[in-house]
Amino acid sequence: MKITYSIVAPIYNEIENLPELYRRVKEVMDSSGEAWELVLVDDGSTDGSTEKIRELARTDKAVRPVIFARNFGHQVAITAGWDYSRGDAIIIIDADLQDPPETILELAKKWKEGYEVVYAVRAEREGETWFKKFTAAAFYRLIYSITDVKIPVDTGDFRLMDRKVVNVLKQMKERHRFPRGMSAWVGFKQIGVEYKRAARMAGVTKYPFSKMFRLALNAITGFSYFPLQVATYFGFFSAGVSILAIPIVIYMRMTGAGAFTGQATTLIAVLFLGGAQLISLGILGEYIGRLYDEAKGRPLYIVRDAPEE
Repeated sequence: MKITYSIVAPIYNEIENLPELYRRVKEVMDSSGEAWELVLVDDGSTDGSTEKIRELARTDKAVRPVIFARNFGHQVAITAGWDYSRGDAIIIIDADLQDPPETILELAKKWKEGYEVVYAVRAEREGETWFKKFTAAAFYRLIYSITDVKIPVDTGDFRLMDRKVVNVLKQMKERHRFPRGMSAWVGFKQIGVEYKRAARMAGVTKYPFSKMFRLALNAITGFSYFPLQVATYFGFFSAGVSILAIPIVIYMRMTGAGAFTGQATTLIAVLFLGGAQLISLGILGEYIGRLYDEAKGRPLYIVRDAPEE
């Protein structure tokens, strides 16, 4: 049977949300009148989600379980969903139901109009702290301004992609992944659809600040050389200040001004420049570390159990 829609949901300790996720996805997709499948990628869950996924798969052949051997991360789980999906259109959705499954039909409508990537834009965000909203807004605008790839602001991974887009994305094997940036990089005909992002139905967020920071770092280093360029710009700036300061210091020394007596000024300058050099080395090390990870050539993920077809 030809599958029209593949809904991919990465799962990590979402036992409380799984039944409602399945119910709402099934209700929405059955109403479309098209053949569909729900690809549930278990990312090393430890709360019973794995058994629940298998139970759903036994009772409904539309559910396709992909069980990781351990936790590999949300972005890698999305990649596995691409690899195991069979539909003409692939929809990425979070399992916490903050991305309402009912919006899928709106995304599909745009796809049928000829758009190959339809991303969901967060017009409203319920149940999130002001800090989360502020940092998210700042991040999206920062990444938009410093990269050559124009990643749409206020968007997450919730989106529909045509099969031809996913086939291209499957060729991109970088380990430090940022799927929403990758889907923008490949091009094709794209459009956004606004929706109201709901509060998490149950459980706790799987993206604390530390993981959000790492994701932001992956996005910046994966799609921009700006951090490396900052070190260069700062070097030119420091050299320029030094050149301008030389005649001023000579003049003040010759006139007997006491502004530059003692070692305090020298110590501050050395500490400042030393700190800037260490920051620059850290930025360089971040890029080199990513090259090292790519050179090892390890698989992105290891699957313990998955459907053969």
